[in-house]
Amino acid sequence: MPAEAKADSKNARSASQPSTPLSTHSTPHPATPPLTERQEARRRRILHASAQLASRGGFDAVQMREVAESSQVALGTLYRYFPSKVHLLVATMQDQLEHMHGTLRKKPPAGDTAAERVAETLMRAFRALQREPHLADAMVRALTFADRSVSPEVDQVSRQTTMIILDAMGLDDPTPAQLSAVRVIEHTWHSALITWLSGRASIAQVKIDIETVCRLIDLTDPAADD
Repeated sequence: MPAEAKADSKNARSASQPSTPLSTHSTPHPATPPLTERQEARRRRILHASAQLASRGGFDAVQMREVAESSQVALGTLYRYFPSKVHLLVATMQDQLEHMHGTLRKKPPAGDTAAERVAETLMRAFRALQREPHLADAMVRALTFADRSVSPEVDQVSRQTTMIILDAMGLDDPTPAQLSAVRVIEHTWHSALITWLSGRASIAQVKIDIETVCRLIDLTDPAADD
């Protein structure tokens, strides 16, 4: 069976399993050697091609052979970077979040409280995904299909989301209670994406849910006990 067919078959089986949340933290994986400048450039072309194809046609439009052709790499090379389409699309989401983080740092949220700033930040990120619904759907479906083999990529998504939230909170050294609140916020944001993409929640409802869960930040603020 061709590698792509194996990957699609595996994804279909794993679709019946529980979804993998953004805030999954698995056992640490051995560090991989840093990419060379040429390898990093190749990886960036692959991620760009993945995002472009997903933007045009969603999850099904991202075919590994087309990604290889569009990014000008051999198919075998592509599979060495990303063993399956799910690995690729989860990595694409991490890359998209990294770009969003850079944009948010250039124009930080203006809320008076940490909860307001996080809510504003997550809604800005949500609206960025809203502008590319096919891409958003492809990346969220990949997260839903992800099994243990995709844990490193899912962990990268979680870490990036955590950094975005902590930056909005203005925290460098969060307490365990604050980190717990961040994880719940991540879960809610992920769930809001799924319900919006499936047509079961409006943007207005998503905003209400995000603002509501962000109030956990106030409850875990050590200053509130003083």
